Amino acid sequence: MTHINGNTKTVKGKHLSRDERIIIQTLINEGYSNRQIAGKLGRAPQTINNEIKRGMYTQKNQQVQNNKIYTYYKCVYSPDLAQDRYFENRIKSARRPIPITGNPFVEWADHLMIHQEMSPASVIMLAKKSNLFPERFIPCIKTLYHWIDRKLIKTRNINLLMKLKLKNKKPTGFTRINKKVLGQSIELRPHAVDTRTTFGHWEIDTVVGQKSAEDQVLLTMVERKSRYELILKIDGKQSCHVVNALRHLIKETGDAFPKIFKSITSDNGPEFSDLSECLKGLSEVYFTHPYASWERGTKENQHRFIRRHISKGIPISTVTASTVHRIQEWMNRYPRKILNGQSAMEVFLKELIKENILSESLGFYMN
Repeated sequence: MTHINGNTKTVKGKHLSRDERIIIQTLINEGYSNRQIAGKLGRAPQTINNEIKRGMYTQKNQQVQNNKIYTYYKCVYSPDLAQDRYFENRIKSARRPIPITGNPFVEWADHLMIHQEMSPASVIMLAKKSNLFPERFIPCIKTLYHWIDRKLIKTRNINLLMKLKLKNKKPTGFTRINKKVLGQSIELRPHAVDTRTTFGHWEIDTVVGQKSAEDQVLLTMVERKSRYELILKIDGKQSCHVVNALRHLIKETGDAFPKIFKSITSDNGPEFSDLSECLKGLSEVYFTHPYASWERGTKENQHRFIRRHISKGIPISTVTASTVHRIQEWMNRYPRKILNGQSAMEVFLKELIKENILSESLGFYMN
C-alpha cells in the first residue's frame, strides 16, 4: 500500500524523489487538489504545480457506443515520465567545463598577464568588452585564478600584482599634534569630492626612489573620479621643484587648467608648503590630517602600480622619461573593475568632452 499520510518534515529545497512522484499520482487519481497534495507531502503548492506539469502527457482513449467509435483525449500524470524529464533537465542545467587545451583565450590571457602585467579580472573584462572570443571560451574570474593557482596555464601568481588584505587601523588612544596643517583642511572639502561624483578633483604626492637629497623624484597626480594618473619627473623633493612642475602644467593646459584641476588634495609634506600660493585663484587646495594617509586612498592605491615598475631603492634619476611615460600610459589604459571594465583614459576623455575642454594642447597628457 502506498504511504501518503506520513508526518516527517521535508527539508526545504530538496528535490522530489521517485517515491513522492508515485504518491502524487495516487493522490491525483483519488481526486486531491494540488494544494492538498502539497500539504500531504510537506511541499510548496508551486512545487507540486510545476511537478504535475512536468509529468503530464496526453493519453488517447477510444470508446465504442452504438457501434460507433468515439475518440477522446485526457491529460494524465506519469511519475516515470516526470522522473525522466527531471534527469534530462539536471543534465542540461549543468554547465560544461570551459576547456583549457585549445582555448584561444588562454594564450591571449597569458600574454596580457605576463607581458603587460594585467590582472585576471582586467583580462576577462577586456575580452568580454572587445568581443574577442565566444562566451564559451571565457572563464569567470574565480576560475581563471583557479587555473593560475593550480598551474594549469603559463601565468603564475608571481606574475600578478600583490594580493593584499588591508587591516582596519586600530585607534592608538592618542593624537599626534606635532605637525601642523599647511593650509585649508580636508574637513572643508565638499562632500561631492569625497563621493567621487564630480570631475576635476585630484590628489597629489611624490614617489621617492632613494632617500637622497640629490636624487630626482616623481610627482604624481590622480583624478579621483576617473583614476586618471599624471606622472611628472622633477629634480628633487623640494617645494621649488613641485612649484616649477605645476607652473609648467598650468602653461601647457592654459585656460583649461581651472576646469580640469578644480581642487587638489595633498598631505603636509614640506614639498607642498607652497602649493596653496602656487594655485591661488586657480584651484582649491586641501590638506589631509597629519599621519592620515588613508585620507588619500586613491593615491596610495595608484602607487602600488608604479612600484610594480620602479621598486624602492632604485634611483629615479636612472629612470628615463620614456619609461615614466610608458608607466603612465599603462596605468591609464588598464581596464578597471571599479570603472565597470573601462580604463581611466576612457572615463577621463568622456569627462573632458562633458566639460567641453578637450583640445590639442592637452595631447601630451592624454597619450
